[in-house]
Amino acid sequence: MPPRQRLTPADRRAQLLAVGARLFAARPYEEVLMEDIAAQAGVSRALLYRHFPGKRELFAAIYQQAADQLLAKSRFDAAGSLVEQLIEGMDAHLDYFIANRNTILAGNRVLAGDPVIQTIIANELDVIRTRLLSVLPLTDATAREAVSQVLKSWLVFVRVLVVDWLADETCTRTELRDVCVGSVLGAIRPLLAAGPAPQ
Repeated sequence: MPPRQRLTPADRRAQLLAVGARLFAARPYEEVLMEDIAAQAGVSRALLYRHFPGKRELFAAIYQQAADQLLAKSRFDAAGSLVEQLIEGMDAHLDYFIANRNTILAGNRVLAGDPVIQTIIANELDVIRTRLLSVLPLTDATAREAVSQVLKSWLVFVRVLVVDWLADETCTRTELRDVCVGSVLGAIRPLLAAGPAPQ
């Protein structure tokens, strides 16, 4: 066990999240024990449980932190190329998902029925959809609603496809990314304002 350090509550929480994130990324959810996290962090189990009442709560906090970090990397700009921005956003997500395969599989399969995890996922997808809508050339509220529905379905499609791919890689990472980007471009093109195709 590493030597015990005195940290502020915020620093201790950040340390526990970092240790937990590392262990959940390295092992399947069922194999990560709170005792292991406490030992790796150099704290007592009692101190760990003061910050997080249980493994699900710790995992949810880690998942929320990851969602926040991914959203920070997924910004869209109406002045930029939509295709380039979609590729950049997909790359950021795929990089994280591949590096944290066990975490993503736990959040989307092992804890698929957990309302806290599902709320985190739903909120992240809603933010991405809202950001995409803000940069697309939409003529009116009707077009916006139609595109919004398409994007909502596309984001679920991408989530399911990527989670399945993490469990069983049936194509290359680049092919996966290009399928995701190509599918949304094809789906929304008929609903966009007349003019040049998204680039």
